[in-house]
Amino acid sequence: MTTTSSRPVRSAQFIACHSILQLDARHPLAQRSVLDPHIMHRTVMSGFYGWVEPDGPEPRAQMGILNLWSLDLRSNKLLIVVQSRVQPDWSSIPSKALLEDIAVLPIDMRIQQGETLTFRTVVNPARERQVWTETPQGRQLTRHRLADTTPKHAREWFADRLQPEGAEPVGRAGIRRIGATGDTSTMIVRILPKLTFGERHRGQKLGRAEIRGALTVTDPDAFTHALANGIGRARAYSSGLILVRRRGDEGG
Repeated sequence: MTTTSSRPVRSAQFIACHSILQLDARHPLAQRSVLDPHIMHRTVMSGFYGWVEPDGPEPRAQMGILNLWSLDLRSNKLLIVVQSRVQPDWSSIPSKALLEDIAVLPIDMRIQQGETLTFRTVVNPARERQVWTETPQGRQLTRHRLADTTPKHAREWFADRLQPEGAEPVGRAGIRRIGATGDTSTMIVRILPKLTFGERHRGQKLGRAEIRGALTVTDPDAFTHALANGIGRARAYSSGLILVRRRGDEGG
């Protein structure tokens, strides 16, 4: 007699809040936010006063705040999607800056091992290059952070974070994997314009790449961690949020 045994499918719960802000790109608030990543950061954080001590460590990370934005110059619309683990209060956004009422949507998804989801993310695909430099103390090995600006490098950056079935959550060089795998050759990669900082970081630039495609979940716990916390660097500056949906769903 032949017997078969099946292991239960692993799953994890992802719970968050998504705010959809549609701003008039001609309004000064939207214009300033697009022109300076620091101002965009302040615009996003303006919905979350009072949840943590203002001088506390990493307020954005404590509240699980991530955001992604896109600008449509034809329709003069600045779309900002903000994810958080606490409820926002957007009353500080001027009504004249809004094209539509702000929508605040609860997200409650059970992520199952083996399911395939479509995704979109904007990331800062930075890598480090080691360079020998001459110093008064002699030759020293220093690290230079580079923002990749080609689709090929952005695909490689993202591939390093994919997690094949059975792979550990942390890969080479301590890179945290995202609990899902996919075919990067079929993903759509678009290099976005670099953003230039003002104020105290004047002149520094932020490289960005938009990546779209499909992911198959291999580790639900690692995947929900990536959804909740984002991936890569510059998460305070509109990078790292992964938006997912099940195929056939209307929502993002």
